[in-house]
Amino acid sequence: MLTLYLTRHGETEWNVQKRMQGWQDSPLTEKGKRDAALLGKRLESIEFAAIYTSTSGRAIETAQLIRSGRLIPMYHHENLREINLRDWEGKTHDEIAEFDPVAYEHFWNRPHLYSPQRGERFIEVQTRALHVIQDIVNRHPSGNVLVVTHAVVLKTLIVYFKNMPLAELWEPPFMQGTSLTIVQAANGTFELVTVGDVSHLEMNVER
Repeated sequence: MLTLYLTRHGETEWNVQKRMQGWQDSPLTEKGKRDAALLGKRLESIEFAAIYTSTSGRAIETAQLIRSGRLIPMYHHENLREINLRDWEGKTHDEIAEFDPVAYEHFWNRPHLYSPQRGERFIEVQTRALHVIQDIVNRHPSGNVLVVTHAVVLKTLIVYFKNMPLAELWEPPFMQGTSLTIVQAANGTFELVTVGDVSHLEMNVER
């Protein structure tokens, strides 16, 4: 059996500014770095066969902080990147709601109807993310693997594992920075053990 440890990158500058990032990037905040270190401390006793991360800088830095000098192979995969938001990227939520109100409403309240003229739909994100997960399962039939990715990617995977429609994409919990979702994969099936857990953020930061 393979156990997947799925997490979102730590808090970034654009997260604080409420700007949509997508395929663009912004640096981790000090809180984001601290939270990643705390997750690393939580997972320090887990023997990981590999770490798979998005190619975005915020995910790579988060993965490096979690790894914390351990000799764990790390692989960067474009299909673990966040949803491509094209014209929304770098803009605040308020700005997007003003210039693209219908798509913004669909994105947050009717995700199954979200179909931008430029950028990706949720089903496209889910499809490419699942290809990566299946590749990981094929490469690592047993053991533990860490995956560092993004909020939308995680939410599309979780609804798939729960056999839920994309219409329910935003059902709680929200994927906070460095939240931990644990999935057990065996015989072609996926079982969620933990979803969006952030109990490590209450730990002592000293290592």
